[in-house]
Amino acid sequence: MSELHKFLFDGLPVRGSIVRLTDAWTDMLARRQANTATGAWPPPVAELLGEMAAAGVLMQSNIKFNGALVLQIFGDGPVKVAVAEVQHDLSLRATAKVVGDVGVNARLPDMVNHSNKGRCAITLDPKDRFPGQQPYQGVVPLHGDRGEKLGRLSDVLEHYMLQSEQLDTRLVLAADGKVAAGLLIQRLPVTGEGNLAGAEQHGGSQRTKEGAPSFRGQANEDAIGRNEDYNRIATLAASLTREELLELDVETVLRRLFWEEKLLRFDIQTPRFACTCSRERVANMIRALGQEEAQSILEDHGEIDVGCDFCGQQYRFDAVDATRIFTAPGDQPPVSPTMQ
Repeated sequence: MSELHKFLFDGLPVRGSIVRLTDAWTDMLARRQANTATGAWPPPVAELLGEMAAAGVLMQSNIKFNGALVLQIFGDGPVKVAVAEVQHDLSLRATAKVVGDVGVNARLPDMVNHSNKGRCAITLDPKDRFPGQQPYQGVVPLHGDRGEKLGRLSDVLEHYMLQSEQLDTRLVLAADGKVAAGLLIQRLPVTGEGNLAGAEQHGGSQRTKEGAPSFRGQANEDAIGRNEDYNRIATLAASLTREELLELDVETVLRRLFWEEKLLRFDIQTPRFACTCSRERVANMIRALGQEEAQSILEDHGEIDVGCDFCGQQYRFDAVDATRIFTAPGDQPPVSPTMQ
């Protein structure tokens, strides 16, 4: 079963989380493999998507947000876009659009950043938007401050968190055909009501269930020792190898890395695969195309056939179905068999 473990380092301005996606990840791979229209992703693309799914869970779990966190990587390589979406309940899905050959040893720059034009976007899309409310989105390039290409997704996201969120972050990510996993270590603010110090004053450091204060932003740090604490723990995290992250259970990883630290643990959470597609959403998409375009598709193919890129579900609309889409509710014809 997929697991997310969150923890604090007792008395230190540092938090961490580790995720292992097993069934949630293999379910996505199996659905893609079973999709006769697309087939399996090339191994480097699957590895990228697995890392994105793990990273999305880690980031979503650290914010108090009722909606979807959408992580996108896009650029000018054979992978035009890769997407991982994680809901507030840690249900997740991922997909990629591949338009060219991906070499067996392709790295991130090879897939999406040929001309250093690749981008990483993180979008927070509220579940219940207020009128006129737009999703929040932050975008960073897939290169460092000196223009150098960033070769790993973890490098990109660490850069994003520092540039966009002012949070020092260390990420270790890995994925194969069985597991997608990630470890996140992040520096916390040390002053103010909503940070670690404030949590301790209100008994937050003793909590072992979800509901601890949301830690966000970068505090003014005037204690060199606190910098050293974070740097030491981040260095330990960086020593975790890809093989260890994929093969070892969570308790073994934490014990090997942080055996000298006292960890305050939260309840274990269970990420899962789930797709938010529906016939209604596809109907809305067809409606957005317009009646003339929909009629043209019907004349050419006899039906409108739409497949979900995330889960492979097929939605078919015949002429009667299409008529219902563009007809007011009170004037609609009887339901066709495909709608039942």
